[in-house]
Order: sequence, then C-alpha cells, then structure tokens
Amino acid sequence: MTETAALRTAPLRARAEIDLAAVRANVRALRALAPGAALMAVVKSDGYGHGAAQCARAAVEAGATWLGTATPEEALVLRASGGLPDDVRIMCWLWTPGGPWREAIEARLDVSVSGMWALTEVTAAAREAGRPARVQLKADTGLGRGGCQPGDDWAELVREALAAEGAGLVRITGLWSHFACADEPGHPSIDAQLDRFREMVAYAEERGVRAEVRHIANSPATLTRPDSHFDLVRTGIALYGISPSPELGTPADFGLRPVMTLSASVALVKHVPGGHGVSYGHKYTTAGETTLGLIPVGYADGVPRHASSAGPVLVGGKWRTIAGRVAMDQFIVDLGGDEPEPGERAVLFGPGDGGEPTAEDWAQAAGTIAYEIVTRIGSRVPRVYVNEGQPDSRH
Repeated sequence: MTETAALRTAPLRARAEIDLAAVRANVRALRALAPGAALMAVVKSDGYGHGAAQCARAAVEAGATWLGTATPEEALVLRASGGLPDDVRIMCWLWTPGGPWREAIEARLDVSVSGMWALTEVTAAAREAGRPARVQLKADTGLGRGGCQPGDDWAELVREALAAEGAGLVRITGLWSHFACADEPGHPSIDAQLDRFREMVAYAEERGVRAEVRHIANSPATLTRPDSHFDLVRTGIALYGISPSPELGTPADFGLRPVMTLSASVALVKHVPGGHGVSYGHKYTTAGETTLGLIPVGYADGVPRHASSAGPVLVGGKWRTIAGRVAMDQFIVDLGGDEPEPGERAVLFGPGDGGEPTAEDWAQAAGTIAYEIVTRIGSRVPRVYVNEGQPDSRH
C-alpha cells in the first residue's frame, strides 16, 4: 500500500485532500480559455500548499508544457523530483546575488534576469558550466517589483544580453512581465502595462532578440484578458481551482474546481452551562446550555488566528462558526446542543458542493485572500492525494 493510500484510510487528526483530477480539469479549462498560448503551471510555495511535484505532474498530464517556481531552489527540487517528461520547461524568477546559477544551467532551467548584476552572474556561471544559460529578460511595466525599468536600463540589458548570446553564453528564451491589478476589472493600469510591455518587447525584437515566448498574463488576465495571452499564460491560483478575485467571478464561472479539502476529526464533544467562557481571553461566552466541539487544528497548522470568532466549519451537516480565539493547535465550535461522535469529520473548506465552506469563505472571515488560506496550511497537516495516475493527455 502506498503512503497516500495508507493516509487515505487512516484515522488522522487532520488532512488536506488534494484532488489531482481537479488539477487536470482546471488545466484543460484554462487551456480552452487561452487556446493560442502555451500554459505554465505555477507551482511555487509547494504548489500553493497543495504539493508541487504532484500537482506539476498532474498539470503536465493535462497539457501544461511549462512549470514555474519563484526560487531556483524550488525549481531544482522539482527537476529532481522525477516523473516529469524531459521536455517540460521549468522557469524560476526570484534570484538574489550568489544564487545557484550554475546548478540552474545544468538542470536546464529557464532563469529570469531583471538587471545587469544578474546577467553578469549568469554569464559567469555559463562559462564555468561550459553551456549556455536559458535566460528570460523581465520588464518592469508598472508593478514596481522585479524587472528592468524601461528606458536606458532596458536598453543596456537588451544590448548586453544580445552580446552574451552572440558569445554563446546565453540563449534569450523569453521576454516577460507581471501585472499589478489584473484582478481588478477595468483598472487603468492593466491597459497601461500592456502598452508598455508591447513597447519594451518591440524594442528588444527590433534589436535582434528572438525569444521563444513573450508572456505577461497571470491567472486573472488568463481568465479575463485574451489580448494579454501572447505566447504563454502563467496560471497560479486558478490552477488550484480558486478565483483570483470575487470581482472576477466564482471558480464555477470559469469552469474551475477547488483542489484542496481541509478537514479534521472532532476530538471532543462536551456539555457546558450558559455563561461558560471559551478559549483564550474568553472572547466567546456561551449564551445558554450547549455543547462544544474541539477541532484539533490551529494556527500552527495554518488556520488563521484572524478568523477567530468568524471562521466557518461544517460539522454534522451544519455550518458552525469558530467560538472564540483560534489557538496554536485547536479551536472550539459551539454545536448548539448537537452531539456528533468524537472522530466525526469537520470540514473547514473544500469545493463547496457538499455544503462545506470554501477557501473564499475563509478569506472573507479572516480579511485576506484565498491564496493565503490554502498556501499557509502547514506541513503538520498530511496531504492525501486522490485521483492519481491518470493517463497522459498532453496530445
């Protein structure tokens, strides 16, 4: 029996069930929305908390031809994880001086370069490795984070990258950027960034850059701005079946299905009188005689403390609300006199079609975004993978 199969049947304190069939279905839905572009499945931060290697394999099975991570260390682990076709491209973009450039070159990674210091380091590593680096030049079109500024800085980077390519030290494989407000429909920065991206790409191409891919579309732009798709779309949160923003629509509006279901076993049910304080600080007091249920997960597991007295949980077929503060390892729900058996499943969030809350419901309760809800679920919660081993459908 595999570890996943054992976990699937074992009585666990908590589990995050990851539906890989949903990953594959989401990739197919996203490819249909961007039929003229290749698809990058972004699996940074351990696949947004879902498991990078497992979700990467499922995404590739459904037609993703690129994988993306933030750090080179994530990308190197992914390349070494096995189970991925040799032709799958892996890109990483969050570099700091002294990073593992040579290892990235030898692992056939596509690396992002935002400025001259990075180009200098990657070309030196290419000389040592004796093979060219795959380099993607990042343009800052208005986000104000990574990326090269337009004007003289971009001109210098393009010029020196072309010189390095001429010397056989790099291959310029991409030109790319990132949106600031694509999750806010109608925001004027979206069109402004698109215009700037086209200008910066045109400048590079006029001087001889022949990149394989040009890309700026993240999940929200993939869903709503087909004019931003270019050669490649980078899908992160949408891959996991979560809408980038309630303003854009629900996952179902885009044919997406949430991938993660987080649940825990009810650890204790007990009767208490009215006026009974609950959890640290007694921020909740029972209104009358009732039953309390102990749910054995807390902020050490990634349950946000900001969701104290607000987070929704499905227990015994009914929505309950966290009573009082979330503690490090546990929280309480007021069961209103109901008496589920210890061991009964309490569902914090999932797709929602079984009546359970969703990650978006938790985001609203905690005053954050659904990205954070799924990504913060910690390693103390086992991931249990279902619907593994589907046939390759890339073609």
